[in-house]
Amino acid sequence: MSWDFFVPVCVGDLVKTGGINQYVVQDVVSPKQLPSHLNSFKAALRSQGPLCILEHFDTGYTVLQHCHKVDMSVKEDTLELLIQVVSGLSVSLPSLLLNASLSAPDRKEQLNAVKMSVFLLCKLTEILESDSYRQSIVTAPSKGSKKGKAAGEGLLQWDSERETVLQALTQLLQLDIRSLWSLSLVEEEFISCVTCCCYKLLENPTISHVKNKPTRDAIIHLLGVQVKKYNHLLGASVKVIQLLQHFEQLSSVCAQAVSVWSTEYGVKAIVGEVMREIGQKSSEELAREGSGVKAFSSFLSELGTLVPDTMIPNISVLLTHLEGESPSLRVAVCEVLGEVLVRVLSGDGLDESGRADRDRFMDTLQEHLHDTHSYVRARVLQVYTRIVNSKALPLNRYSEVMGLAVGRLMDKSINVVKSAIQLLAAFIAHNPYSCKLSSADLKKPLEKEMDKLRELRERLQENAPVAVIKASELWAAMEPELLLTVRAELEPTSEGEQQEREEDEVGEEDDRATAVQIAQFLRVNKYRNAVRLCVLAHSLFPESEMFSSLTTLTPETLLDTLALLFKGPDQDTSEIREDLPSTPQKERAGDGGKEGVEESELKKQEMLLQYLKDTESFALQVERAIAVINTMLYWKTTSVVQEAVQFCVTVCEFSVANSLTGVRKMLPLVWSTDAAIKDAVVQAYRRLYLNPQGDNTRAKAQTLVDSLSELMVDASLGTIQCLEEIVQEFFGGGSSLQSTVVQVLWERFTGKRETSSLHRRAAVLLLGMAARAEREVVLSNLDTLCSVALGEKLTEDFLLARDSVITICNITDHVRQCKGAPFRLPQDNQLFTCLTQAIAEGVVMADPHWQSFMEQAVRLLYFLSESPDQLCSRLLQRCSRLLLDQIAEGGEMLANKDVSQLPGASQDPEEQGEQVPAVSCVSLAQLLSLCGCVAFWQVSHLERSVSTELRRRRGETEEREEKAKVPSRKAKQAANDSSVEEELGLMGASAEDTEAELIRKICETELLAEENLLCSFLPLLVRVCSSPGRYCHPQLTTAACLALSQYMMISPSVCEEHIRLLFTVLERSSLPVVRANAIIGLGDLTVRFPNILEPWTQNLYTRLSDENPAVRQTAVTVLTQLVLKDVLKVKGQVSEVAVLLIDPQTHIASLALNFFNELASKDNAIYNLLPDIISRLSDPERAMNEEDFHTIMKQLFSYITKERQTESLVEKLCQRFRTAKTERQWCDLAVSLSLLSMCERGLKRLQECWECYSDKLTETGVYQPLLSITAKLRRGAKPQLKVQVEEFEKRLTAVHTRGLENVESPEMETKRPEGAGSSQNTTHTPLPNKGRGGRPKKGQARPSVSSCHDDSFVTPKPTRKSSKKAVITFSSDEEEEEEDAVMAESETPKVTTPIARTSRRARLRH
Repeated sequence: MSWDFFVPVCVGDLVKTGGINQYVVQDVVSPKQLPSHLNSFKAALRSQGPLCILEHFDTGYTVLQHCHKVDMSVKEDTLELLIQVVSGLSVSLPSLLLNASLSAPDRKEQLNAVKMSVFLLCKLTEILESDSYRQSIVTAPSKGSKKGKAAGEGLLQWDSERETVLQALTQLLQLDIRSLWSLSLVEEEFISCVTCCCYKLLENPTISHVKNKPTRDAIIHLLGVQVKKYNHLLGASVKVIQLLQHFEQLSSVCAQAVSVWSTEYGVKAIVGEVMREIGQKSSEELAREGSGVKAFSSFLSELGTLVPDTMIPNISVLLTHLEGESPSLRVAVCEVLGEVLVRVLSGDGLDESGRADRDRFMDTLQEHLHDTHSYVRARVLQVYTRIVNSKALPLNRYSEVMGLAVGRLMDKSINVVKSAIQLLAAFIAHNPYSCKLSSADLKKPLEKEMDKLRELRERLQENAPVAVIKASELWAAMEPELLLTVRAELEPTSEGEQQEREEDEVGEEDDRATAVQIAQFLRVNKYRNAVRLCVLAHSLFPESEMFSSLTTLTPETLLDTLALLFKGPDQDTSEIREDLPSTPQKERAGDGGKEGVEESELKKQEMLLQYLKDTESFALQVERAIAVINTMLYWKTTSVVQEAVQFCVTVCEFSVANSLTGVRKMLPLVWSTDAAIKDAVVQAYRRLYLNPQGDNTRAKAQTLVDSLSELMVDASLGTIQCLEEIVQEFFGGGSSLQSTVVQVLWERFTGKRETSSLHRRAAVLLLGMAARAEREVVLSNLDTLCSVALGEKLTEDFLLARDSVITICNITDHVRQCKGAPFRLPQDNQLFTCLTQAIAEGVVMADPHWQSFMEQAVRLLYFLSESPDQLCSRLLQRCSRLLLDQIAEGGEMLANKDVSQLPGASQDPEEQGEQVPAVSCVSLAQLLSLCGCVAFWQVSHLERSVSTELRRRRGETEEREEKAKVPSRKAKQAANDSSVEEELGLMGASAEDTEAELIRKICETELLAEENLLCSFLPLLVRVCSSPGRYCHPQLTTAACLALSQYMMISPSVCEEHIRLLFTVLERSSLPVVRANAIIGLGDLTVRFPNILEPWTQNLYTRLSDENPAVRQTAVTVLTQLVLKDVLKVKGQVSEVAVLLIDPQTHIASLALNFFNELASKDNAIYNLLPDIISRLSDPERAMNEEDFHTIMKQLFSYITKERQTESLVEKLCQRFRTAKTERQWCDLAVSLSLLSMCERGLKRLQECWECYSDKLTETGVYQPLLSITAKLRRGAKPQLKVQVEEFEKRLTAVHTRGLENVESPEMETKRPEGAGSSQNTTHTPLPNKGRGGRPKKGQARPSVSSCHDDSFVTPKPTRKSSKKAVITFSSDEEEEEEDAVMAESETPKVTTPIARTSRRARLRH
C-alpha cells in the first residue's frame, strides 16, 4: 500500500488533492447509486473481512456527503456495516499486535483501516445524533399523531444503537493500537475525532436522564480510555469546563466522569486540572458566565461527594472564591470543605498536618456562618448539620459552633432560621453529653469537683520535691574538673604531703560506708577528698569488688571507679550490684511512685472537670435554644413553625430538660387554620404519645397512659382542651390499643393500681376525652364514677370529683352537639343525689377547691337533669338550712328563723364578731357563689336548652302535619307554591319570635319573682356589695360581686337597677380580685345588654391604668374581645390600650400588641384613631415620658402602609400644630410626622402645610425630626424629587438658624395685611384661608380639617356634664348613711348612642 490515510479536520478535505501519498476520495456516487454500492460493501465485508474498508471507504464517505438526501434506512445500513468493521478490527488486531514480525506495509494497512473505520463511524454517529435531536424537537407537540409515534420509534431505535457504537469504539481503543503508529505517537486528529463524537453525544439535553444511564456510562468509559492511553488529559479538562459553561444540566454528568477517570482509570491529575481551571476564573469572568457559575457550583459540590480525598491537594485554588462575589461558588467551596471534613479529615487517627487542615477548614466554615448572603449562611448551617450527624465535629468545637447556631436563630432570613433549627436538633440528637441534666442540676456537681481538684493541687504542691537532676547529668557536668583533680592527685608528691594526707583521712569500718562517703564528697564538690579516699580505700579493702578495678592505678580506672560509686550501674547492665551504695535517685524512688499516682489522679480530675464544664455550657446553650425556638411556634411562616415543632419533638424524644415546655406550648396549634401546621402538631403528638413502644399490647397501653398523664399533670385548662382534640382523634381512629388503654385508665381511676392523686385525675380526664368519641366509655361505667369519685369520700378530694364531673359532661348533648331528642337522666338518678349532697356539705366547709367543683356540678345538673330548676331550688334550700344551723350553733341567730329571713341574719355581724367562727363568712361566700352560678345557668338553660327543645318539637309537629295532609291538597298547594312558601316563612319567623318572647318574659318576670328562691338572695348580694366596710371579708366580697354580675344577666331591669353599684365596686374596691371579676362580669353584660352598658364604656377603659397588673391584664383581655367582636365602638379611649404597649409586665404588653395587630386588620381603624391617640398621649396633664411616647408611636405608625393614609395623616398632624400649646406637644407632633413612611405626595402635603409649623422650627425638637424626613426621602429618590427634598431641607435649616421673620420673602411682606403687625407677639401662625381649606377632598364626605376653627382641633371633652361628683366613702356607719355608697344619679352616664341588639342567644356567654 503506497498511500496513508490522514484524519481530516473537515469532512470535505478528503476530496481535495492532498500531499504526497495522502489518500483522496475518488468516487463520490449519487444517492440513487448508494444501495448497490452498499450491497457491494456487504459482500466484500463477508469475503475480505474488516480490511474491505480500504476499498469501500468512498461508499461510506458518500453517505456522509449526502446525509441530508439519503433515506434513514441507508444511514442505518451504513452504520451497521461500520460497526461490523470496527468490531472485526477489535477481533483481528490483538493477534497482529502481538506479532513482532509484522511488516511495515501490513502495519500501514491495519492503521489505515482503523483510521478509516473509526472516522466514518464517529462522523456518522454525530450526524445521526443531530437528526435524532432535530426530530425530537419537531415532533414534540404532536404526541398523539402517527407521525409523532413513528418519529418516536426511530428515536428509540437510535438510543439503542448509540450504545452499540460506543461499545464497539471502546472495545477497539482499549487495544494497544498505539504500536501501529510510528514511535507509538497517535496523531491528535484521530483522538479528536473520537472525543468530539463523545462530547457531541454529551450535549444531548436528555443525557442526564435516568433512562440514558447506560449511554452516559459508555461515553464516560470511552473518554476514560482516551484520557488514560491517548494523552487526552489536558483536552478533557478544558472540554469539561466548556461543557459546564454552556450546558448547566451537565454538572452532575461531568462530576461523575471526572470521578470515574480519577478512580477507575487512575488519572487523579484530572481532578487537579479541572479545579485549577475553575479556581483561576476571575470575578469578572464569573460575572459574565451567568448559568456557568451555577454549573461550576453544582459540579464542585457533586465532585466533593464523590472524590473528596482527591480534591484535598488542590483545594487551596478554590479557597480564593470564598472572597468572591458569587454566593453559589462560596456555597460550593463550603460544601466541598464539609465533605472533606466528614469523609477524610475525621476521627482520632489524624496526623499533625491532618489536624491542622481540619482546624483550618473548620475556621473557614465558621467565618461563613456570618456571610453577607443569606443563601450562604443557610447552606453552611446545613453543612454543619451533616458534619454533626456524621459525628465528625471535634469535641472542643461543640460549644462554639452551637453558640453560633443559636445566634443564627435571630437571622432575618427564614431559610437561615430553619437551617439553624435543624442544626440544633442534630446537636441534641448526637451530643456526647447528658442532655437530661439541666444547667441548674450541674452546678452542685461542678462545684464539688472543682473543690476536689483544688484539694489535689494543694496536696501536690505541699509534697512537691526539689527538682532532681539525673546522676548521669551531674556526672557529665563534674567529669572535666574531676579528671583534672585525679591527674593532680596521681602525680608524685613529697613525703610531708603524703603524711599530711594520711592524717586528714579518717578510717572507715567497711567498704560500703567508705563508698557512701566518697559519693557524699562528690555531691558537695569535694573532689580532692573523694579521690584521696578512693585511693586509700583500695589499700584498706583490697578484696572489695567496688575498688577491684584500682589494681592498676591510672586516671582512667580511678575515674571509672568514682563514676560507678556516684551513678550506680548502667541500666543495660546484666548484673545488678546489690552492694553498691544508693544514689540520691534511688533514695527518692519510693516517693516518686506515690507522686505519680497523685499526678494521674490530678489529670483524671482535670478531665472530669472539663467534661462537666463542657456539659454545663452545652446545657445552657440548649436551654437558650429551646427558649428561642418555643417563641417561633407562633410565627406566621408555616415552614418555620413546622421546623420548630420537629425540634420540640426531638428534644422531647431525647428527654432534654424543660422539653415539655415546647410540647405543651405547641398544643394550641391543633386549632390552627393552616392545615400544614395542624397536621404537623397532630403528627408530633402521635409520634410522641400515641405510638408507644412495648413488648405487648398491655405494655404499649401502659406507656401511652403514662406519657399522656405526665402531660396532663399541672396542665392549664387551655392545654387540656387542646389535648382533647388529639386524644379524641386517637379514640375515633380505630386503633387496636383503644380497649386496652380504656381498661388501664379505669384501673388507675378506681385505684386497682397504686398511683398518685394527680394521675388519678389525669386518668378520669382522659376517659372524658375518650367519651367524646364514644359515649359508652363513660355511660356504661357511670355507677363506677359515682361510687369512686362522688361517693362518701367526695369531700376528701374535691378536685377528683370536679374532674369526674367534667368527664360526665362529655356525654351530654351540649358537648357532643347531637341531634334528635335530648339525652337526659331521670330526676332520681344516683348521680344527682351524689352531686347535690356534695355541694350542700361543701357549703359549710372551708375547702378551697369546693368552688370549682360546685361550678362544674351545677353545670352538669343543667346539662343532664330533666328538671334542673327543681333540683337547684331544693339544693339552695338545703344549703341555706345548713348555713342557718351553723350560724345558730355559733349563737348568731335563733334556730327557728325561716330561710326567707336569711338576708337579715347577716345585718350586723360586727357586733358579735368575736363570737362568730371564721368559717361563717366563708360559708356565706360559698352560698352566694352557688346562688350566682344557679342564676347564670338557669338563664343559659332557658335560652339554650328550652329554646332548642321548643324549636325541635315545633319542627316535629310541622313534619307530622305535613305527612297527614291529603294528596289532593298537595295538588292545590302546587298551584299556589310561592304564596305558601312565603306564608310558611312568616309563620316560622313568627313562631321563633314567640318562643324568644316567651323566654324573655320568663327571665323578666318569673326568675326573680317573690315566690322564686333566687329572689330572696338578691337583697343580700346588694347589701354585701354596697357595704364593703361592714362586710370586709375578701372571699365574701369577691363572691358577692361575681354573683351580682351573674344575677344582672337575668333581665335588663335588674341590670339597669344595679349597674351603678357594680361600677362603684369596680372603681373603689381595694381588692384586685374583685376588680378583675367585676371587669369580667361587665364584659359579659356588655355583650348581653350593649345599650345599657354603652354609656359606661369610659369606666371600663379606666381599669387599663389600674395599679395592679392582674387587673390590667384582665381589662385588656376583656376589652380586646369586646372591640374585636364589634360589641364596643372603637373610640379615642384606645389610647389607654396603647399605653400598655410599654407596660413593665411583658405579658400585658404582648396582649396590647396583639390587640393592635388584630385591630389593624379592620379596615382603617388605626388610621382613624391615630390623631386622637396622639392628642391624648401628648396631653401635658398625662406627662408621658418622651421615650415612651416614641416607642408607642413607632409601633402604631407601623400599621400605616398606604400612601393616601400617609398623605392624609401628614395634613391632620400639621394642622394640630395650631392647637398645640406647649413645646412638648410640638415635639411629639414632629416625631409623629417623622415616623410616617413618607412618599412624594406626603412631602408635597408637608410643604403645603408649611404655615402650620414654620414658626415652631426654631425648636430643636421640631427641627430634627423634620430634618430626618428629608434624609429618608433622599435615599433612592429620583433626581427631580431629590431637588425638591434639598430645597425643603435648606428652607428648614434657614428658618431654624435665623428665624421665620428673617427668612420670609419680600413678596410675603407685601401680601401681609396691615394689621398683622399687632399679632407678632402671639406664638400661633395665622389661620389659613377658609375658602382654600373648605373644599372637601376627593372621596371624603366631611370637609378638610383645615377649614375648622381653632376649637375644633382641641381634643373633644366628654359629653357628660362635668358636675362635681358626690363624695362616696366605704365605711361601717349606720344604715341610713350607707345610701351614698354608690354613684349619685348625676354621675350615671346617659345613653347617647343606641346599639343594634343582636339575638340574645348569640350574646349569652356559654
